[in-house]
Amino acid sequence: MSNLRWARKLALAFALLLLAFETATAQQLVPRAFWPSPVGTTIAVLGYQRSEGDVVVDQSLPVTGVDSSIDYGQVSFQRTYNWCGRTGTFQLSQAFADGETQGIFEDEAFNRRTVGAMDTVARLAINLMGAPAMDRKTFSDRMRDPDPILGLSFTVVAPTGAYHEDRVLNLGTNRWSLQPAIGGIYPITPTLLLEMELGVWFFGDNTEFVGSTREQDPVANLQLHLVKRFGNGIWAAVDANYYTGGRTRIDGVQNSDLQRNARFGGTLVFPIKRGHALRLGASTGTVTETGGDFDLFSLAYIRAF
Repeated sequence: MSNLRWARKLALAFALLLLAFETATAQQLVPRAFWPSPVGTTIAVLGYQRSEGDVVVDQSLPVTGVDSSIDYGQVSFQRTYNWCGRTGTFQLSQAFADGETQGIFEDEAFNRRTVGAMDTVARLAINLMGAPAMDRKTFSDRMRDPDPILGLSFTVVAPTGAYHEDRVLNLGTNRWSLQPAIGGIYPITPTLLLEMELGVWFFGDNTEFVGSTREQDPVANLQLHLVKRFGNGIWAAVDANYYTGGRTRIDGVQNSDLQRNARFGGTLVFPIKRGHALRLGASTGTVTETGGDFDLFSLAYIRAF
């Protein structure tokens, strides 16, 4: 196989595949978040996800006894740039949902179906160490035996999703959210990688929450991934995270909803032909103090240009 074809396969299989959307931002399990790709690479993703169990779009909502079945679809685009000699990426994602949720709010049982658009997500990232801006030939040579990588990212969630101020359950959150994060990749061997990411979510206030103002404390999120690279552009990962914080206040009254939760899952990506790949993912709650005890399954089609 020529270096160009080999590089294209790697660009497809190892680029920043932020297609692994989760139903709440702090719960994300996203391997390869700082793995580089050649400058000029564009990735389009069409994804499907199903979540079942104690899951709502915003896990900090004051609802209990939740039992949900939610189907999600997502469209995502990402582009790799040369940012001051380093590998940088910009990604934009839009998800849609169709689900039914049962639960209890203020001692009253409810059953609601939610259909529509979720909040729009944008992510900007730059690799500070181990991943200079590369053409396809340089990328091919360096990634055969990668150096340790260190990167920074900023993710913004815009309040564009469907929202009704008289309902406690919505697909949109009606607030801005921001997560700065730092992450690294350490090659144990050229084909076995240990990855880590530490981020903190900050939330704006929702001033239209069922006639009240709802505030939320920051949520710290730690992700760990053990990634194995196989031949022909195939890779798999074992994924885990832990997130804590997020206590809320409604009109200044603090709720007993501190989150100290963990999830565990796995990821598999394999090319189906040059420039095309499929991604499979699954995760489940392992430690759940407030919300988050649900199972998630995802399938995505990836197209690299």
